[in-house]
Amino acid sequence: MPEQARPGAADVPPSDADPAAEAAPARKPDRAQYGVCAFLALVGALVIFDATRIGHALNTADPIGPKPVPILLGVLLLIVAAVYAVDVARGGAGEPEAGEDVDLSSPIDWRTVLLLIGAFLVNAVLIDRLGWVISGTLLFWGSAFALGNRHYVRNLLIAVALSLITFYTFAIGLGVNLPAGVLQGIL
Repeated sequence: MPEQARPGAADVPPSDADPAAEAAPARKPDRAQYGVCAFLALVGALVIFDATRIGHALNTADPIGPKPVPILLGVLLLIVAAVYAVDVARGGAGEPEAGEDVDLSSPIDWRTVLLLIGAFLVNAVLIDRLGWVISGTLLFWGSAFALGNRHYVRNLLIAVALSLITFYTFAIGLGVNLPAGVLQGIL
């Protein structure tokens, strides 16, 4: 009878239990991730609170009314916040950005962040006075400028087109009238 060959170390399949992985210390959860959980829970609670204050629809053919959808969304936000908090407590964490065009050691570009915040604030302040088309144009143009695009005239034309498209899409497609402001009667 021929002697059977004994398997060598290379022939043995690796086991599922890796002693090095078991000896690794558990990661301490990042408190900022708990902040995201708290923020999601707060938004969910606010959505539910606001949904309970919605009045009844005037249309008697709709027995349900407008409340269920925001309540459902608020409950889903609370569930996501709870599941995320459990995941963080168990050591889960998102992977850092691994893109080749991102330098993780570089500081935050506060100039860009502040310019974007400024564009949104200008839009929020001027939307009732000037109307969506003008304030939206400033928002879109300001955002392009903040993100580094320096084709001023082209960006202005694109911003006007986007503002008009969104204005008429909301008005005609959704039946929601955005403020016309100083262009009332022209649009």
